[in-house]
Parts: sequence; structure tokens; C-alpha cells
Amino acid sequence: MNQRLQRLSDQIQRELAVLIRDEVNDPRLTGFVTISSVKVSADLGYADIYVTIMEPELNGAMNKTDHEPSVQVLNKAAGFLRTELSRSLKTRTTPRLRFHYDEVTARGNYMMDLISQAVTKTESNEADDQEIDQKQTDE
Repeated sequence: MNQRLQRLSDQIQRELAVLIRDEVNDPRLTGFVTISSVKVSADLGYADIYVTIMEPELNGAMNKTDHEPSVQVLNKAAGFLRTELSRSLKTRTTPRLRFHYDEVTARGNYMMDLISQAVTKTESNEADDQEIDQKQTDE
């Protein structure tokens, strides 16, 4: 991706984050939307927006089907978001927006959570082993 497309992608990411937070008031969008990345096509026709969604009622579920309704809400709001985005972009055309659930980031977060749980469990097992060793030496 050339430098111009990268700058445009970064600007779209910043602007959309604010627009989604402040302007999208759909009650079906219950979670906290984070834009992971934006990829703009070379002809500036489309922008693929990869999002992760933290929804409180899913308790850390990371599969795509649980977040499909939220992604659909974003795709239905794409026309509105494109119109609002065109007001802040300094380009002749504004790319059409396509939202996708970013499974890579979600899986990475899930794996980090599993690792931290394993480390915590290992540390507590080591503490228990040290306590048992201390009791044996005291006797």
C-alpha cells in the first residue's frame, strides 16, 4: 500500500471511530466498537473496515456469529457514515464502506487471556508447592 493510501486509511480510521461513538445511536449496537484496521482499494472505491466488538453480555465470546448482528448494524449505517465522513475528508470521492469482523485481533485477545489465566494458575500452584515444602521441613 502506498503512502497516500496509508494516510487516507489512517484518517478514515480516526474519523470513523469518532463517528461510530458519537453518531450511531442504534440500540442493536450494544457493544464497544474498536476499529482494528482500514484497507482502502487502490481506486479509492471501497474501504474495508475491520472491527472488533466487545459486548458485555457475551462474556468474552470470540466467534464471528455472536457479533454478526452488530456488524450488520454497521453495514446498514455505512451510507450515513460515508456521508458524514465525506464532510471531513479532503478527497474528491469517498470510498464505500464495508465492515468486517476482525477475527485475528479477537483471537489474539482471547489467547492472551488464556495465557494470563495459565500463568496465574501456575503461580498459585507454585505457591501451594512451596507451602507444602515448608510444612514438610517444619515437621
